[in-house]
Amino acid sequence: MEFTALILFVISTSITPGPNNLMIMTSGVNFGFRRSLPHLLGVDIGFPLMLIAVGMGINQVFEFVPSLMTWLKIVGALYLTYLAFKIATQPVKMSDEPKSQTIAKPFTFVQAALFQWVNPKAWIMAVGAVVTYVVADADHLMQVCLIALFFILFGAPCTVAWLSFGSSLKEMLSNPKRLRVFNIVMACLLMTSLLPVFISLYELVQP
Repeated sequence: MEFTALILFVISTSITPGPNNLMIMTSGVNFGFRRSLPHLLGVDIGFPLMLIAVGMGINQVFEFVPSLMTWLKIVGALYLTYLAFKIATQPVKMSDEPKSQTIAKPFTFVQAALFQWVNPKAWIMAVGAVVTYVVADADHLMQVCLIALFFILFGAPCTVAWLSFGSSLKEMLSNPKRLRVFNIVMACLLMTSLLPVFISLYELVQP
């Protein structure tokens, strides 16, 4: 296994914008660093666990039943569209509004971990890592677990960076109007990240 190439792969895929990073930054802006920690841990632990599951053979199911991947894309796209709508319409607390009226909550650990299974980018990263860096002449499980460990060691700091950046903007975006604009922009970016999925689905239905 080529460790340098794997580390570069992990960092480059983990630091670039995608549903996880956009959502974790948005959580940092709206709820702060501390309240977003369960969301952060759900991503940084949930994705490596998903990668191990994929590496141990779940991806073979899609080879036998290719339509499952299409349905996964549809479910993921619909769910992310719903999340984009929720982000855009996120309640913002006015300065004179009591906390009890602010009903929005950050993702829990379980929600963030389960989200990985409907995140198109997570599937691309997991399958790509396993196919590219697992070699035939070594212990398969050990290699998959090692790749998952690399995502924890080198991918998690990238997620922390996105959350830190979001939480650093919290004070600057404390004005409800600015926060509303930010949330709408993040929702639009989240939908933009789905363009490859929508394009692939469109191509499937073409005669």
